[in-house]
Amino acid sequence: MRLLLILSCVALWPVWGQAQGKPTTTLSVARNLAAEARVMREKRIPMLVLFARKDCPWCERARREFLLPMQKDPATAARVRMRQINIDSDAPLTDFSGHHTTDRAFATAHQASLTPTLMFFGPNGEQLAAAIVGFQTADFYGASIDQGIDQSLARLHSYR
Repeated sequence: MRLLLILSCVALWPVWGQAQGKPTTTLSVARNLAAEARVMREKRIPMLVLFARKDCPWCERARREFLLPMQKDPATAARVRMRQINIDSDAPLTDFSGHHTTDRAFATAHQASLTPTLMFFGPNGEQLAAAIVGFQTADFYGASIDQGIDQSLARLHSYR
């Protein structure tokens, strides 16, 4: 009986794994920042943008260990929108002003040449807190992100 139970579990393991789906390893990709800005104004929250590039192990670590768990947390989602822009991509992007550009051009305009870089934006495209460039030690990275979000919220709420 015990052997039958073990064999059943082993046989069903791949099916169970497929039912769970592949874990998400990317943030929502930015495509229309002007539309995002309307939501940001309404909710009075900033946007955290991860500037990343393909094959960047530090970007993957920042996403996996910090940003994705934060994005999935309802309390954090209520405080900040999170998007990703790929600095090595020419994908079309609408900026905060409604102008058409590309991921690469937007990153260049914001001097995001090193990855990962995190920037905190207000609904008018203004930078609200200091950028976090590179992946710091894991012990301080989360605290730096939280501090950037807190500073961004404070600046947004000080506007009248």
